[in-house]
Amino acid sequence: MNQNKQHPVLLFTGKLISYIFHPLFIPTYIFFLLIRIFPFEFAGINPWELHMKTFSVFWMTAFFPGFAVFLMWKLKLIENMYLRTQKERIIPFFISMFFYWWMYYLSRNFTDQPIVLKFFYFGIFISTSIGVVINNFIKISLHGMAMGGALTAIIFFSIYYQAPISLVIIAAIFLTGLVSTARLLVSNHTVPEVYIGLLVGAICQIAAYYFIL
Repeated sequence: MNQNKQHPVLLFTGKLISYIFHPLFIPTYIFFLLIRIFPFEFAGINPWELHMKTFSVFWMTAFFPGFAVFLMWKLKLIENMYLRTQKERIIPFFISMFFYWWMYYLSRNFTDQPIVLKFFYFGIFISTSIGVVINNFIKISLHGMAMGGALTAIIFFSIYYQAPISLVIIAAIFLTGLVSTARLLVSNHTVPEVYIGLLVGAICQIAAYYFIL
């Protein structure tokens, strides 16, 4: 969609939403959500330790992949940090895959954190693995993959815990639609690229849930 035809307020809002719900931040948001809606899974952990665990998720799934992209930009391996072309996305895809796999590997030995993290981390790992393949053909939406995966994971949280979190699911659906719309407003993504991203993220979480749990 041509950004020049968009109202400045829409462009600003779309960019702000895209930054707030950047794919790298989604694992941290999911971890924080689990703390809020299923606190019994963190029983016995004091607030400081809980903050440190949240920070460690951010460190491994957001900071390190983001810093790697920053280094690539500084080394002139990519033109900018926005990864606007399919070619620029290839190495960041593999970097993210490594850290997502590492988080899944660690989650298998977690005894003080929710078991659902196992399928969530595995789901984002395989979605990134599939995403890098699809990236050879189309510029699949990374935001779509992240939000589709997050929404599906939250639904499975409700199923696994038999918890009535319908308001959380409704909010997740709304945010998924909001972020998808924002990407169409402020990026050069097509509608199919966003839909395919959502679909890949969702299917991979479904597969991970039934494979891991």
